[in-house]
Amino acid sequence: MKKMNYQNVKGTQDYLPESESIRRNIRRTLEDVFIQYGCQPLETPILNYTELLASKYGGGAEILEEMYTLTDRGERDLALRYDLTIPFAKVAAMNPTLKMPFKRYEIGKVFRDGPIKTGRFREFTQCDVDIVGVDSQMAEAELMMMALDAFDKLRLKVNIQYNNRKLLTGVLELFGVEEADINKTVLILDKLEKIGVNAVIGELNELGLSGESIRLVRKFLTDENNTNFSYFESLSVQNEKVKQGLQELKELKLYLDYLDINEQCVFNPFLARGLEIYTGTVYEVFLANQSITSSIGSGGRYDNAIGGLMGTGETFSTVGISFGLDVIYTAVSASGAGRKSGKEIDYYIIPLGTQKEALLVSKYLRDKGYKAEVEMGNKKISKALERANKEKIRNVIIIGDNEVKNNQFKVKNMLLGEEIVEPFPFL
Repeated sequence: MKKMNYQNVKGTQDYLPESESIRRNIRRTLEDVFIQYGCQPLETPILNYTELLASKYGGGAEILEEMYTLTDRGERDLALRYDLTIPFAKVAAMNPTLKMPFKRYEIGKVFRDGPIKTGRFREFTQCDVDIVGVDSQMAEAELMMMALDAFDKLRLKVNIQYNNRKLLTGVLELFGVEEADINKTVLILDKLEKIGVNAVIGELNELGLSGESIRLVRKFLTDENNTNFSYFESLSVQNEKVKQGLQELKELKLYLDYLDINEQCVFNPFLARGLEIYTGTVYEVFLANQSITSSIGSGGRYDNAIGGLMGTGETFSTVGISFGLDVIYTAVSASGAGRKSGKEIDYYIIPLGTQKEALLVSKYLRDKGYKAEVEMGNKKISKALERANKEKIRNVIIIGDNEVKNNQFKVKNMLLGEEIVEPFPFL
């Protein structure tokens, strides 16, 4: 008989209880924050029609290359979802009677057949919040405030960088970048912090931009005032997109100032969020200590997706934010903030030939709301107590023949070394 290959599929991994406990805690923390902000839960299928995920309102050419595709028995072209955004837009398009504004959250697995590196897998979990039906920057401000709240509860210090796609594309139009090259130029500018000005200019040369356009882009990249809104005032007179983008940024900053979170939220005029889906404000969340350099959350406004999927072309004001559970887990594990001091049970019950009675005591304790575990491995008492110490379990109950005969059980406090005797309340 041939031996099976027990390895995990490349880009996937198992999380053993100690790791998974941290991940569940992160997930619960995020979910509690989402609910606190009035978001409603939603679940969408992992399997989707390829046509839906490959639409121009999807993740763009780069992500489509990483999409897992398959066919079912009916020879339909299907794909595994690569994010939670398009499945959500599909739900909104299919349910026109949803009451607006509609705020939803979803936590689920997504799949991308892309390169693997530290903290990046092919099967991973995203935690998304989206708001449909709010035209103003109030929606963006709330999602940014929510992100800061969530990471504060996870004891991670973060900063949020934000920009506006209208502003950036409008500036590039003014610099003479051809419409066909704008999205590619945006993707290159998005790499500025990673590769630096000279490498960005080199890539723009390779793209074939005119010498004048490249000269203006270089001047833009190196101008000391480019992080001040005043820098864009004169440009806003010449271009409608710059004008709209600047107005939206000013409105957002009013909220951020009023909420007193403007120090953690920084304007970055080159932040692009490469996906073509975005139409307005975009933002990315970074760890303040930069122990992980990639973003641990990101999002923005994408007003054309729902109407595009409906085929009507109308705009639906939609803003979203997405947190990567796996990269947050890496950050929390590194910081030590997510580690529990011991096993999450209140009582560990050791039967000495008294299995039925032990199960009955566990039932009594669970009925009272406690977490209880019965030792089922027939360990000797010394070994069982050793396990309790190792796993930092606070209370141990020992039930032997004498305890059963006397209708009582012993509760040993492992931290204080004290022992008390309790009567069986149900015998």
